[in-house]
Amino acid sequence: MDPSPSRPAAAPAVRLRGLVKRFGATPALAGLDLELPAARVLALLGPNGAGKTTTVDVCTGFTRADAGEVRVLGVDPAGAPDHLRARIGVMPQGGGAYPGVHAAEMLRVVAACAAHPLDAGWLIEVLGLGSCARTPYKRLSGGQQQRLALACAIVARPELVFLDEPTAGMDPQGRRLVWELIGALRRDGVAVLLTTHLMEEAEALADDVVIVDHGRVVARGSPAELTAGGPQQELRFRARPGMDVGGLATTLPPDCRVAETASGRYLVQGRIDPAVLAGVTAWCAGQGALADDVQIARRSLEDVFLELTGRELRP
Repeated sequence: MDPSPSRPAAAPAVRLRGLVKRFGATPALAGLDLELPAARVLALLGPNGAGKTTTVDVCTGFTRADAGEVRVLGVDPAGAPDHLRARIGVMPQGGGAYPGVHAAEMLRVVAACAAHPLDAGWLIEVLGLGSCARTPYKRLSGGQQQRLALACAIVARPELVFLDEPTAGMDPQGRRLVWELIGALRRDGVAVLLTTHLMEEAEALADDVVIVDHGRVVARGSPAELTAGGPQQELRFRARPGMDVGGLATTLPPDCRVAETASGRYLVQGRIDPAVLAGVTAWCAGQGALADDVQIARRSLEDVFLELTGRELRP
């Protein structure tokens, strides 16, 4: 029996190829490529002015690209056709609403425009807004306004959601609640494009990370791929005080530095791989000592971000 024909791969929720956008003589996007499959969370990271907001504006139809290919749910968003708008949720930073409208009223108005909305009352409770459902928008805290904006972005059951700094102004409880909801969106098959300045948030939520600078992609990959390796890592361990760190250094690769930072506390700096870890424990065993409390500190996403985009503050 012939094998069944394989199904073609589903089109990505977002596909950008060679995206170019200029504002006067200033290039905001300079040939940017990006792809977001369904049921994935992509974190779009970059310093101020890197092109993140322009990218989202092009994807949502608020800005037309000067050149390049743009496909959002298989459609060119230029002109923002109504049938595409109905399939997308957008959460801009800061939300925005008539100051006197009550939180529940605002969400119900948005829900009324959708064909098959989520239950607005249920969503208010899920996002911890029940106690302020009848509070005017202008009196909500920054975190409450952000959670209401998120509710408005997803109440219509979109296939694709754009989230701009979704937890800005939130306390740890609110941030954790939003993280859980974003995870639920992904499990339901929704594609999420997230922009954030919180590297911890990107590491916790994103399947894929794209770092942009000056309108170009400077790195892409999963958080684990981007933080793997690197020129500097640290291995810390405890052992008998006063051991000969020079002797340990001779057994390790030349780029490794060894120091006793406090009595019985040792630090190895360099590229830490399984061979280095084995070398440290074997050398300690040869000295009749046990390497205890071994800890390896790898590069964080913030380390990678700063290496690629610089450490200076941008306006």
